[in-house]
Amino acid sequence: MSTTLDIWVSNGSLQRHTSSPEEIADLLSVVERDIAAAQTPGLSDDWKLAIAYNAALQAAKAALAAAGFRVSPSEKGHHYRLVESLRYTVEAPGRDVDLLQRMKKKRHVSDYEVAGAVSEQEAREMHELALRIRELVVHWLREHRSDLLTP
Repeated sequence: MSTTLDIWVSNGSLQRHTSSPEEIADLLSVVERDIAAAQTPGLSDDWKLAIAYNAALQAAKAALAAAGFRVSPSEKGHHYRLVESLRYTVEAPGRDVDLLQRMKKKRHVSDYEVAGAVSEQEAREMHELALRIRELVVHWLREHRSDLLTP
């Protein structure tokens, strides 16, 4: 495990956390729900991207919790920290973490500034990314924290 996470604890960005099988199951159920919901016919591409982004974010939260951490409640930019934590918990490829950071910005614009800012291609790309991140997190859990997986 990277010492980067320990540095984040020392600067107050993260807190130590003891997870449970119930917490991980709950987070993974949100991931599954949102991956499915992002494909709902008739949804705008903005919403498809936002829902798939949330699936990836909850997967990152599950990995961070399983690794023994959580983002501090007072942390500004907690989505940024959750996304970046994927580099250190499940060793996500940098290109996927970078893409998720770009999608975070796209989601922010479509949620708060401009409707229709997301293309069909971007929504599809975010969905594919959410699937990859889910698989990476579940694989890591099986390999490193199977005690937190419910049968």
